[in-house]
Amino acid sequence: MTLAIVLNSIGGLALFLLAMLMMTEGLKVFAGDSLKQLLSRFTSTPFRGVLTGIMVTGLVQSSGAVTVTVIGFVNAGLMGLRQALGVVFGSNIGTTSTGWLVSLVGFGFKIEAFALPILALGVFLRVGSSQRRLQGLGDALAGFGLFFLGLSILKDAFGSLAQVYDSTLASGASTGLFTFLLIGFVATVLTQSSSAAIAIVLTAATGGVIGIQSAAAAVIGANLGSTTTAAVAVVKATPNAKRLALGHIFFNLLTGLVALALLPVLIWTVGQLTHVFELEGSPAVFLALFHTVFNLMGVAIMLPMTNQLTKVLARMFTSQEEVAGQPHYIDATLATTPSLAVAALRAELLRLRTMTTQLICGALQQSSPSHRAVDFQVAAIRSLVVSVADFVGAVRTAIMSPEAGELLARALRTARYLDEAARLSGTALLLYQESAKNKDSHTVEELQRFFRQIGRCCQLAGQEQSADESGDSERLEALERFEELYQQVKSELLHAAVSRQQSIDQIDRLLGYLSASRRMVEQLVKADRLLRSPALAEMIEAEKRQEDMARH
Repeated sequence: MTLAIVLNSIGGLALFLLAMLMMTEGLKVFAGDSLKQLLSRFTSTPFRGVLTGIMVTGLVQSSGAVTVTVIGFVNAGLMGLRQALGVVFGSNIGTTSTGWLVSLVGFGFKIEAFALPILALGVFLRVGSSQRRLQGLGDALAGFGLFFLGLSILKDAFGSLAQVYDSTLASGASTGLFTFLLIGFVATVLTQSSSAAIAIVLTAATGGVIGIQSAAAAVIGANLGSTTTAAVAVVKATPNAKRLALGHIFFNLLTGLVALALLPVLIWTVGQLTHVFELEGSPAVFLALFHTVFNLMGVAIMLPMTNQLTKVLARMFTSQEEVAGQPHYIDATLATTPSLAVAALRAELLRLRTMTTQLICGALQQSSPSHRAVDFQVAAIRSLVVSVADFVGAVRTAIMSPEAGELLARALRTARYLDEAARLSGTALLLYQESAKNKDSHTVEELQRFFRQIGRCCQLAGQEQSADESGDSERLEALERFEELYQQVKSELLHAAVSRQQSIDQIDRLLGYLSASRRMVEQLVKADRLLRSPALAEMIEAEKRQEDMARH
């Protein structure tokens, strides 16, 4: 009897997890890019981030999926830490929708009559439609039907379990609340779904296996267990993504501790709310409301502290690359003095150029360069470019000469060129690594000459500006030689495709890498030319003279 109950419970849980996965993946396919756009566009403040987190998590039925997506945005620099924290806070409220779904639908109707038509409709859309979005909707509906079928199996299994054992476990007399807290935590870690763990708890409480207070502790434990998904997702992520994961853990830990400390008060409060809203009589509804109330309480505590939490987190996980991405010369105090602003901006751009040339040369001259190291350096350069753009926007152009205003525009363009060159270094690195696998010795030799010429162009671009740059033909000759080698390598690769020495797909991929490497050098050269313009120093001096005249 007990073995049959255990097997039914495992089968119901497996069906439940499969349903959750189908619902989440299907809804993401059906929504397309709209969820990503919603996350990236409507999170300008932490409060809006909370609302967006609630909405998106309620749609995809997975706070873990939303948290991992937000971590990806932070990793890519598409979302700031402050806004991302708001989304994570909101996702904890959004995930309570699963509990409401289980409590209001799963125990209020005959499940089979409700689930089987939805399952049939989902399978019909999945099999019968050729449109990807409708197939995604079919997966979501099929998952929705399986969700309730799995819940039905769990409900029957826990009902049988309650008949086998007495009410000792339900009362919690011999088992402390900490044990149930741990059970909820472990269930979430094992299933990697707090929604699944909470559904198990709600089903067990409705079947009379555990009491309300014990189930409430298990719900708190499940909420704490949801942080493990974020913790695993940021093992090799950027420092900002690690800070977000730590913020997520801090939010859930603080919320859980407060909920445990106030557990009798919260249970009494939820009991009063169920009476006011006429929801008495169902343990599942009581626990769904309890889950919602203590998460709302957590957001109410943490939302006003978001700015302070962001500042604290910003001082953690600081890497050398992130320090390198901080400006050394530009400062907000210089923005009101145009001549100082322009001079500091030029110094910062020269430093940015050095960082970019060192990145490219270093990546293409090592025996086994690391993509991760390159990615971190690219992130540092991108951070500095953002600082340059913010500084240009803050400079008081109203009191500047038209020439100096033009200089700011050119500085911004220079930063963009260097940013693009740094970004393309990763593709150049792929070409460099692919060249080592090439079996054609002649092609390998041509590629090696090509890479050496890239290094030569970088070396010349990184040199200090001489007194007279007007007659400098060395850089022009290096660029012309680079173009010759580019055409030669391209010809060799096309010849290898025609002679079937390599597959068309492989050659097409290499040609893409080659073209990106060419653009990388072109962007670097454009930035170098702007920085070496003879008019640059003249503009700075002219701006200083104008300020001196204004003082006298």
